[in-house]
Amino acid sequence: MIVGVPREIYPGERRVALVPMVVPSLLKAGFEVVVEAGAGREAGYPDVHYIEKGAKVLAERAGVFATVDIIVQILCYGSNDVTGKADLSLFRPGQILIGFLRPLGSLEMLQELADTKVTSFSVELVPRTTRAQSMDALSSMATICGYKAVLIAADRLPRIFPMLTTAAGTITPARVFVIGAGVVGLQAIATARRLGAVASAYDLRPAAKEQVQSLGGRFVELPIEAKDAEDARGYARPQDESFYQRQRELLGRVVRESDVVITAAVIPGKKSPVLVTEEMVRGMAPGSVILDLAAERGGNCELTHTGQTIVEHGVTIIGAINMASGVPYHASQMYARNITAFLLHLAKDGRLNLNLEDEIIRETLVTRDGEIVNQRVREFFSLSALVTQSSA
Repeated sequence: MIVGVPREIYPGERRVALVPMVVPSLLKAGFEVVVEAGAGREAGYPDVHYIEKGAKVLAERAGVFATVDIIVQILCYGSNDVTGKADLSLFRPGQILIGFLRPLGSLEMLQELADTKVTSFSVELVPRTTRAQSMDALSSMATICGYKAVLIAADRLPRIFPMLTTAAGTITPARVFVIGAGVVGLQAIATARRLGAVASAYDLRPAAKEQVQSLGGRFVELPIEAKDAEDARGYARPQDESFYQRQRELLGRVVRESDVVITAAVIPGKKSPVLVTEEMVRGMAPGSVILDLAAERGGNCELTHTGQTIVEHGVTIIGAINMASGVPYHASQMYARNITAFLLHLAKDGRLNLNLEDEIIRETLVTRDGEIVNQRVREFFSLSALVTQSSA
């Protein structure tokens, strides 16, 4: 069982899928680890550190793919829609791929991946259960994004975050409003509070109130109730347009009174709901900042431009994507621990055991033997049910 770590090729990506500190655990479990030269350099992990921990370093990317049984990446083809296609010709039938695949994104890209006959696992689909918590890379990266979002917003805001009492008078604290109190939103609240801001948050899921308050934030309650607010995985369910229209009307006052608005309302596989309209932006004070963490799926702000920072009506609107790459050292470390836990779960008695009766394996397996085999993915794209799914 040889695990390969190719260099990430998405433009601007600085993370690496495995870091040197996890290599001994994998070696002890019977894996070998092969790393493409320079794969960890931009994250702060030079080749020599991998070698010291017992990994092998190969100069050529093609050599890594040709040598290993398992490829671990961060942005695989699917989530890497810019340069990821170059890897398709390097896969071998039966080779295992683990990483972010964006399984509810493009059916065409998933089918292209399936056509290579690679056995792929999508870390986005790791069940939200206690048993799988150590493998939850999506939450790990969301934590990094929530932290980084506040730092970027603070840098662009022409005010300081904390209250200061000085000889020049008292400076009032900045007001940060977070829309969407999932993992990313909660980390944004925590970071804003650490910097001294007054933080408030809104989420359509009632369970979020206690979590927001536990971090010292104020929970904004609106006199509307969502129907089936969250699914079995704990994610917000999409609502009808009449709900979102009423929601925007009620959120308008809070948005106008905020110095920073961070939006993080994302529904897996769906376009992000518009929660901040141009009218709301127009009502904000000049110099205010909106950071839209839902930009990759269209954005929660009506004026967001994916991947761009613009100024409209005196308000800076940041549509940043791939934000976790901005903290590559610890983002890589957290991701590597998640992937290591997943690999150790796959390995039983020194060999891989793809037991489809195991919920974690079954729910994360996306392609196998030339087919898209994940039931949730097939239902999402309205594909007919597969006749059988045998375990290995």
